[in-house]
Amino acid sequence: QVQLVESGGGWVLPGGSRRLSCTTSGFTFSTYVMNWYRQAAGKERELVARISSTRTTSYADSVKGRFTIARDNVSKTVYLQMDNLKPEDTAAYYCNAFRDGTYNVHQSEYWGQGTLVIVSE
Repeated sequence: QVQLVESGGGWVLPGGSRRLSCTTSGFTFSTYVMNWYRQAAGKERELVARISSTRTTSYADSVKGRFTIARDNVSKTVYLQMDNLKPEDTAAYYCNAFRDGTYNVHQSEYWGQGTLVIVSE
């Protein structure tokens, strides 16, 4: 069955770094767009980083220049390297896999359970 498991969250000092990992199984990882979303308490979920099946990347303006998304199609893992963390980065971070549907392939989307990142003194 499909699994997406995030890890690497925890408490970090402002200005510090953290690397999140999302290990996956049960689907054709290399064909999916992989995303990192986050949701802060009382806020709506937002997309922070995306990497396509061809490794094209995009970032939310709020994290551009500080976060880097990467994927390893051999280990079927997507990473989010977070540098120069700020208190406003505090959130639950979720790994997401998405594939558009075609005539022969149905649309698919999967989510991990999330990992909490707290940035504070």
